[in-house]
Amino acid sequence: MKRYSLGKGKRLVSNEQFKTVLACKLCASDDFLILYMRKNDCGYPRLGVSVGKAFGKAVVRNRFKRVLREVFRQNQDRIPQTFDYLLMVSRRWSKRSKKRVCAGEKLSGFAFDKVMASFLSLVGKIAQKGG
Repeated sequence: MKRYSLGKGKRLVSNEQFKTVLACKLCASDDFLILYMRKNDCGYPRLGVSVGKAFGKAVVRNRFKRVLREVFRQNQDRIPQTFDYLLMVSRRWSKRSKKRVCAGEKLSGFAFDKVMASFLSLVGKIAQKGG
């Protein structure tokens, strides 16, 4: 099995990088995630993750970010290589999760396999659109 890393060079970190991906308006969404994509000149995929404060406290948001990064890291060979990807947690999911009381309940509905399936299906949707 090939090992993949996700160093800082493979991440979108600045606000300007996020804005350029959002400006491209190549996106797809489902109940869990919103995915924005933009062609890059790097030759390798880069990831940006955004989880809003409405989703929960910092511990919960950081856990989601780690899950999203790991999904991306493990699936780098299955996605187009010359794109920047921006993953955001869907507002629909945030509104549903607000009703839950503790962080454990929020995280249980956000299982790794569900997130992976959601991510890959969104990449497929954008690829079908012609992205």
